Amino acid sequence: MPEAASAPAVRATIGDSEFDRDTAVTRRAPGVYDIDLSAGWTIISAVNGGYLLAVLGRALADALPHADPFTVSAHYLTASQPGPAVVRTDVVRTGRTLSTGQASLFQYDDQGREVERIRVLASYGDLDALPDDVRTTAVPPAIPPIEQCFGPEDGPAPVDGSSAIADRLMLKLDPSTLGWALGQPSGNGEMRAWFGLADGRDADPLSLLLTVDALPPTAFELGLKGWVPTVELTVHVRCRPAPGPLRVSITTRNLAGGFLEEDAEVWDSAGRLVAQSRQLARVRLG
Repeated sequence: MPEAASAPAVRATIGDSEFDRDTAVTRRAPGVYDIDLSAGWTIISAVNGGYLLAVLGRALADALPHADPFTVSAHYLTASQPGPAVVRTDVVRTGRTLSTGQASLFQYDDQGREVERIRVLASYGDLDALPDDVRTTAVPPAIPPIEQCFGPEDGPAPVDGSSAIADRLMLKLDPSTLGWALGQPSGNGEMRAWFGLADGRDADPLSLLLTVDALPPTAFELGLKGWVPTVELTVHVRCRPAPGPLRVSITTRNLAGGFLEEDAEVWDSAGRLVAQSRQLARVRLG
């Protein structure tokens, strides 16, 4: 499996990377966590939804007796901004193999009122305890080698809609899904890419919550422009990813009434399907 192009000379490790530092939460009291949301994970001016999901996922990993997210469903209520935030968690149920909890992230508005930004319900378990039996018809997406794919740094000017988060990612897009960047969207509603973190940190179950929501929106290949805010996002983490770059495929089959779905699959360097997701997002028409 090819390594990421222009890999960092010194690779960050899981637990000691920019992603880990920027998603770290501080327990103030049982079930209450403080965090300063980093501006480094913004798209335009709003904080990326996958980054936010990883923040809440980290808080739930601390609050629950199991450490690995299995399924996480989030509703995005208001746009989050960089700066202080509070995460409140609640343990719904604990069992031998799965534990379920809920979490919400809050910030304050200009009048000092507390505003809920995102609410999550999730079940956690132990991925290492799962059986090895796999029966699937799913196949990894066909993506050209990394050196034949393109990222934001390969263009003559910043790609329209790029943002601070792009500097924190190793993102190499399949040329066949890049028509939108050249003013010639395919209309197919597909995005495929090699994916990693720019500092070389390998993927883990928590970072997969970011991965499913870090590619350019499929709406771009449908010929639409502008921000595509997430309304709801559900992620299934299927197994612990092997070291190395990930392959991500996202598709949209139906845009109607100003909303579209995005179905994502994430494959690791061992050719295993490690995460799946579906989200509902709003688009700006006209």
